[in-house]
Amino acid sequence: MSKASPDILVTAAPGATLGRLRFGGHDFVCALGRSGIVPAKREGDGGTPPGIFPLRELRYRPDRLTRPETALTATATAADDGWCDAPGDPAYNRFVKRPYGASSETLWREDNLYDIVVMLGYNDAPVIAGAGSAIFFHLAKDKNGILQPTEGCVALRLEDMRIVLKSVTRETRMAVSLI
Repeated sequence: MSKASPDILVTAAPGATLGRLRFGGHDFVCALGRSGIVPAKREGDGGTPPGIFPLRELRYRPDRLTRPETALTATATAADDGWCDAPGDPAYNRFVKRPYGASSETLWREDNLYDIVVMLGYNDAPVIAGAGSAIFFHLAKDKNGILQPTEGCVALRLEDMRIVLKSVTRETRMAVSLI
């Protein structure tokens, strides 16, 4: 019997906004960016970048969920937590406190997308201005049983995310590719 891959494998056909996420013997439908997997990711293009990305850290909404069971570093999200998405700013593609002087995305959202959010190691070592920011692994928007596209992230239903998070290690990476 072969050992399961230590990496999370995400695949999709060109242009598809739904993909397959395989990990630990499980196979889930996942949401991808509105432009699908794009070979040359740019800020605001709605694409999910291909590549292999470490799972940097997990944040969760403590007012909505208990700390997820996971080996990842987990931090409770605060109402003023944000992520800079302004390519010309020195904090581009980095955690910031809001209000922030440049454009930034709030991590404390009204919807449930970031109730659990894992920061992926995309465009962070080094950061390249304009190459895309806030590429996360988070909860999916489900409309009538159909997962909705993201702005470039990979997203799962809550129950599927909990299964994945239980089995990841600090060495687990996410591999995203076209099929």
